[in-house]
Amino acid sequence: MARAFPPMQTISTGLVVAVVGFFSSFPIVLQGLAAMGASAAESASGLMMAAVAMGLAAIALSLWFKQPISVAWSTPGAALLAVSATPLDGFSDAVGAFLCAGALTVLAGLWGPLGRLAAAIPITLAQAMLGGVLLPLCIIPFQAAVAVPWQALPVILTWFIAGRVNRLFAVPAAVIAAAIVVVLNAGDSSVMPEHLVAAPVLTMPTFSVASAIGIGIPLFIVTMATQNIPGIAVMRSFGYAPRAGNLFSAVGGASILSAPFGAPATCLAAITAAMCSNEDSHPDPNQRYWSAVMAGGFYCLFGVFAVAITGFAAHADPLLMGTLTGIALIGVMANATHAALDVPAEREAAILTFAITASGITVFGLGAAVLGLAAGGIAYAVANRFR
Repeated sequence: MARAFPPMQTISTGLVVAVVGFFSSFPIVLQGLAAMGASAAESASGLMMAAVAMGLAAIALSLWFKQPISVAWSTPGAALLAVSATPLDGFSDAVGAFLCAGALTVLAGLWGPLGRLAAAIPITLAQAMLGGVLLPLCIIPFQAAVAVPWQALPVILTWFIAGRVNRLFAVPAAVIAAAIVVVLNAGDSSVMPEHLVAAPVLTMPTFSVASAIGIGIPLFIVTMATQNIPGIAVMRSFGYAPRAGNLFSAVGGASILSAPFGAPATCLAAITAAMCSNEDSHPDPNQRYWSAVMAGGFYCLFGVFAVAITGFAAHADPLLMGTLTGIALIGVMANATHAALDVPAEREAAILTFAITASGITVFGLGAAVLGLAAGGIAYAVANRFR
């Protein structure tokens, strides 16, 4: 039977989940928004609304279904944005693409064939595309270690040492190290943000075929393949029976509502879903949904102060922010590469997808991620045909 108040253990679990989920990936979201042409105010608004959207969605869904439904922003999707070309019409075009991705997610939940089509993309190719997207970002920390060693190396070493103690807190520890580096490099200059709290900024979307195909569809694919579908699988592995279609439509709806304020994509979580669903969350499986509820509350709290976070981050060297982004994604890239090469018969198609995606090329307005997945899909189909 559900309790009226959350057990204390779930409050602490929710706080840990929120700290890991937010501080392990907010630099990636900021990098992605900046690449899309967002201003400082629009980036702060996007980070704020992304955190609030996933927080409110987690609270509502977990309370409604009485299951630990952990919600996140799409970290792989933000990484995709970070390596994509800025739309011709600027950030408003990117917002239009965010809306397209959210609408496709809603449709995947409501219309079975689209959901099955997204799920039918071979795991090896989806992970290879993700690995190709992440490679340029994961190189930056080592470029920074040469260009600005006294800034990058302390962050890299902190991440590495903290990761030997607890992998979940490796990136948050690196964020603290980066903050110290920013303060030390500022000298007598103030690094305090001008505002602690600010109102969200509305961006009227514009729509173009190029942005829909080059940003919206890849954002939908990478989010479905690497976040939404694995999130459902994680919950099922702990004995829960989530309604996949309803959850896809719900997070897609949250994406649509938050996109005009700059948030890229809201999705189901995978890693933090495991944290909310296991026995460390609460001994009673029927009480674990409180962990996701509490995490949602803390996400909203962090989102309120997003403008202060982005204001402080504005004082950092771009290579330092790139270092944080890169080290936060190294583990994700390692897992993606392993999954991409897991099936020997599909390795050639996966490597083709990976190489083209990592190249960053654009042909007829189509980005590298779309071209890589298309080329890999053709190679995959031909290989299966002859096999």
